[in-house]
Amino acid sequence: MYKKINIAYMLAMVCLVFSCTPSKDVVYFQDANQFETLVDDDSFTSKFKVDDLVSIHISTLDAEASAPFNLFRGAEEGGIRAEQVNYLVDKNGEIDFPVIGKVKIEGLSPSETKELLREKLADYLKDPIINIRIRNFTVTVMGAVSRPGTYPVNGEKISIMEALGLAGDITIKGRRDNVMVLRDFDGAKVYNRINLNSKEALKSPVYYLTQNDVVYVEPNKSGKTQSNLDQRASIAVSILSVLITSTVVLLTRN
Repeated sequence: MYKKINIAYMLAMVCLVFSCTPSKDVVYFQDANQFETLVDDDSFTSKFKVDDLVSIHISTLDAEASAPFNLFRGAEEGGIRAEQVNYLVDKNGEIDFPVIGKVKIEGLSPSETKELLREKLADYLKDPIINIRIRNFTVTVMGAVSRPGTYPVNGEKISIMEALGLAGDITIKGRRDNVMVLRDFDGAKVYNRINLNSKEALKSPVYYLTQNDVVYVEPNKSGKTQSNLDQRASIAVSILSVLITSTVVLLTRN
């Protein structure tokens, strides 16, 4: 009896060892060397896309002169400030700006848009100060992460590591070597994959995310096995429930 228990214990331990995820699959940037330095040229800039909501505020030393170029909703009453209206980038990549009319900003960065508006405002304002911000910058993180969801981004850029941090990191059952980023690009859906086990991920075109990107972490073998086991267990419970119910009915009739 004691030998049988020992054998069963050893078999259980072997199964546990082989079911565990190897450490090489869960370590980020594992090929990075000690004190290795990667120079970030900080060349990434966000670009405006169709359906973006953009906040634009124009100001000058002459407040009355710049007032027509700022749209507000409601009136300032009782200390409550009127709400500034955001501009929607339409299907043509344009916004309808006060006084100067349609302005195409799709594909431009905030700094490029500032320069474009400054040129168009030159006939109306002297040395305008232009503040621009994307109002609907969100990223969605799905799959094998601790807290899947859609997260707002403060600022003009976010890395995939920061996005995963917002989602509570990839779980032990998620693949880090094949993370998918779904991105809207010129009206098309573009799928990109990135290997976060390697330092080469830092050079990936999707290391920095753009607005409305979707990050999907697929399950590893352990996660898929667990999912199959959960499904089988659910089916077994359902069958058992039906059998118990049928047995109770038969016994009641007898």
